[in-house]
Order: sequence, then structure tokens, then C-alpha cells
Amino acid sequence: MNHNPQSSDGKHDDDSALSDFLASLMDYAPTIPDELVEHYLAKSGFQCPDVRLIRLIAVATQKFVAEVASDALQHCKARQAAVVKDKREKQQKDKRLILTMDDLSKSLREYGVNVKHQEYFADSPSTGIDPASREE
Repeated sequence: MNHNPQSSDGKHDDDSALSDFLASLMDYAPTIPDELVEHYLAKSGFQCPDVRLIRLIAVATQKFVAEVASDALQHCKARQAAVVKDKREKQQKDKRLILTMDDLSKSLREYGVNVKHQEYFADSPSTGIDPASREE
């Protein structure tokens, strides 16, 4: 027996809000295409014919990527502000931000994703030069 009449009304409001939200996903075109989401879901063994669920996953993924990018930007700004403090006598006229893999790695680590990237070393002075223009 339910002695609290508001709890059933609250559940009904939640259900109708969820139904309205799922219906609105039919008209929404997410940044991440449905085909891409379906591909990675199928690759992981998940099949779902409901477009609303595919779009819900796309929206959640878009939000995750946006938050990671925003956090990486904050790491980048903090890192470059520390460099400017170290070199006060050399005022930087260039205010461009340079996002590095370290900034992105720190941001992803906050979300439980550990990224290990290979260090790159040039094996010769001509590395990175177009092979047609190399003189050997």
C-alpha cells in the first residue's frame, strides 16, 4: 500500500519527462552521426534497433568529449600561465594556446582514462621531409 500520494505523482512526472525527452531525440541531429555510434556499439557486441537509444548514447558521448576538451583547455591555460610567470622579462605577444598531449592526458586521467603515448624520436635529420626531396 502506498500511503504517500505524492510519490506516485512524482513517478508519473518522471516517466512523462523521460518519455518527452526520448521523443525529442527523434528530432535532434547529434554531432556524432548515428552510423558511427551504431558501428562502435556493434563492434562491442551491442545491437539496438531503437534510434532514440542510439542518439542518447551520441548525446552522452558528445557531452563527455566536450567536458574532456574543456578540462584540457584549463590545463593548457594553467601550464602556459606558469611559463609566462617564469619569463616575465619576455612578454609573449602571441596569445595562442597550444594544447599538448600532456594536457589531454591529465584531463582524461580525471575521468579514469589512462593514456600512454609513445615518445617520438627523430632517427635522422631528414625525418619528416618528403621522400622525393631527400638527397641520399
